[in-house]
Amino acid sequence: MIEQIKEIYCYREMIWMLVRRDLRGRYKASALGFLWTFLNPLLQLGVYTIVFSIIMRAGIEKYYLFLFVALIPWMFFATSIQGGATCILTQKDMVAKIHFPRQVLPIAHVTASFVNMLLCFIVVLLVCAFGLGLELVLLPLLIPVMLTEYLLALGLCFVVAGVTVYFRDLEHITGIFVMLWQFLTPVMYSVEQVPEQLRDVFMLNPMTPVISCYRDILYYRQAPQMNNLVLSIGFGLLFLVIGWFLFDHLQKHFAEEL
Repeated sequence: MIEQIKEIYCYREMIWMLVRRDLRGRYKASALGFLWTFLNPLLQLGVYTIVFSIIMRAGIEKYYLFLFVALIPWMFFATSIQGGATCILTQKDMVAKIHFPRQVLPIAHVTASFVNMLLCFIVVLLVCAFGLGLELVLLPLLIPVMLTEYLLALGLCFVVAGVTVYFRDLEHITGIFVMLWQFLTPVMYSVEQVPEQLRDVFMLNPMTPVISCYRDILYYRQAPQMNNLVLSIGFGLLFLVIGWFLFDHLQKHFAEEL
């Protein structure tokens, strides 16, 4: 594994080239181009403000912000998995003809989605600053939470990217699975709203402690609970290791399958 990591590091320029191509290609044909990175979260914020503050009263103070600080991290996670399912298939000519560590493709995909989330967080922080106020001393705590989510997303991206090469239907199943996963994650509701007898089961969802940490820092303006932070790190590392070794095993026959 150490030798593979060293080899991937040698291909860091290739990773950044793929990341830049991904970011530039997202809105290439649109008139506003890269501005959509900021407009998308702002437009969503407007919709949620109208729906949940005026039409549907959720019973949570400034619910649109309660939702917004969790939705942006969730969108990164969902994009990483859904797009990750096809990140090998869409580059099949490269995989079949060029020698390079295949892990480069999932890493580049998740990194591009992560950079997009970081840019969206400019909007999140501005909105929170005006809507709730920010505890600046807590903002550095976002770093381990974001890195943990990155590791979790990367590990699962390795899994779906590798398996989809052999089982193409997974590309379609993944979309349904991610939608179901969102409803089982406290993005649109709080953990406290889950029946007490089910909360231990909900904590087995690796995204539950991650979302809770984001919400603690940005919405409740308090340090994340230590058990949530430890769980997040544990899940991130666990899924990264599982995804890495599964992908490494599956990649040996990618060229024949493609």
